Amino acid sequence: MGGAYFVPRSVKGETRILFIFTIKSFILTVVFALIGVFLVFLVGSVVKVPMIPSLIIIAAVGAIGYVIGAVTIPDSPVMGPLRKAGGENIFDILLRLIAFRGKKKIYLYNYKRGEIKQANKGGNK
Repeated sequence: MGGAYFVPRSVKGETRILFIFTIKSFILTVVFALIGVFLVFLVGSVVKVPMIPSLIIIAAVGAIGYVIGAVTIPDSPVMGPLRKAGGENIFDILLRLIAFRGKKKIYLYNYKRGEIKQANKGGNK
């Protein structure tokens, strides 16, 4: 009747920790939470901060790390200057921003067409 066939599937994002964390988002959440702990101790050495606001500050800074590690830019024309970054992680965009901060030109590879485009960031020179 028929044999077994291999059906390809996307396995990206299957490595999850506690259902919501990917490995990258978990690491960034922990790193940012540790930064929050450092900030609480830094402020706590000058001003006495109660326990509940300290935990809220640590959770908020950790949540920022989670958002950077897990959220992708939506593919929507409403996003303004980020509309062409639809589907990319915020972390990848921030890395690209840091890497090319001092340069005037950024080269992007268009996966759909297989071509390299040059984005002139600093105007015509």
